[in-house]
Amino acid sequence: MSDAAISPPPNPRAERALDFLSFALSDVRYGLGAYLAVYLLTEHAWDEASIGLALSFGGMVGLVSQTPLGILVDAIRAKRALLGCAVVVVTATSLVIPLAPHFWAVAAAGVIGALAGTTMSPTLAAMSLGIVGPARFAHRAGRNEALFHFGNAAINLVILLTAPFVGTAIVFVMMVVTAAASLWAVTRVPANAIDYELARGLLPDRQGHGHRPSPWSTLLASRPLMIFALTGALFHMANGPMLALVAQRLALSHPGQGIMFTAACAIAAQTIMVPAAALAGARADAWGRKPLFLVAFVALALRGSLYTLSDHPAWLIGVQLLDGVGAGLIGALFPVIVADLTTGSGHFNAAQGAVGTVHAIGGILSGTLVGFLVVNAGYHAAFLALSSIAAAGGLIFLIAMPETRVGSTVPMVLQAK
Repeated sequence: MSDAAISPPPNPRAERALDFLSFALSDVRYGLGAYLAVYLLTEHAWDEASIGLALSFGGMVGLVSQTPLGILVDAIRAKRALLGCAVVVVTATSLVIPLAPHFWAVAAAGVIGALAGTTMSPTLAAMSLGIVGPARFAHRAGRNEALFHFGNAAINLVILLTAPFVGTAIVFVMMVVTAAASLWAVTRVPANAIDYELARGLLPDRQGHGHRPSPWSTLLASRPLMIFALTGALFHMANGPMLALVAQRLALSHPGQGIMFTAACAIAAQTIMVPAAALAGARADAWGRKPLFLVAFVALALRGSLYTLSDHPAWLIGVQLLDGVGAGLIGALFPVIVADLTTGSGHFNAAQGAVGTVHAIGGILSGTLVGFLVVNAGYHAAFLALSSIAAAGGLIFLIAMPETRVGSTVPMVLQAK
């Protein structure tokens, strides 16, 4: 069956709503992000190890919940309501932290927020796939990611410009504003524009027929999907703590300016993430997924090494531009590669959760490792360790991962039929 045969007719209204939703979710999808570490470090005198430990609880919950929540996204038709509820919960847990900035309160808020936040990316990807179909999904995923990063840059610019006058409170104000915008955008997506079977990865001739493998068997039976999961874990192990480490380093060396420097780092990265994600969406079908993904590994390994050459704020913020290359490409290509390898299974979102679980293991392990390295060996040792992990992941990906675009590799679930 051709891609054209499984592509719904264009729906400009639905796609405009997806555009605004991708933009508005930029400040909600990951909660307070790196600002939380800076807030706890500078406003409440937490040390790096305590911050890493408190945030690891939410990370662990996110790890174990991704596959079950992916199954939920596959099963539930009320995807708009699911996304709206997630926005409300993540925002509420972020606003609780200033009221109770204590270890167990922060840890509990992180756990609840992680459960809600974990549903956002797969739900948005599912809605997008259900609206545009497989033929246009790579372009749509790239557009979603580019708009997400554009929104993130715009919001961080507002924080950068207003933090000297408003203080830390602006971070929480922006959470409320973007949450309200996200809820409005969700209501603008027409419910009847989403093909709920395509949204879970089913093809028209397989909808409602035959036995489908479980999400974990979908992952374990596919060598390419396993390689993608394991190398992605190494990427996230190297990438996860880097922005927080840079922000902490700048906050400690420039007291009172931590929020502004964190915003500057985020803006630097986001300005590159927008064109990187757009490039991935525009060229992934023509160039293939593999070369673009490899560029992300190279940028990450180089970034970790360059952080050790100077402590000057201009240098650290400049190197942060490389974060835009890696994160922009990875964010745009992740759902596309999973969709390539799960076509016909009906488990697109659950497989995103299963692969994301493996990826999250890397991020969680790195939080503890980096906290230990910073306390005992310093920031330079931590950055070099993360750079080495990125280089190892890129080498494995280069050697073992096949190209997944249509015509290069038969999707795993179709091989099994």
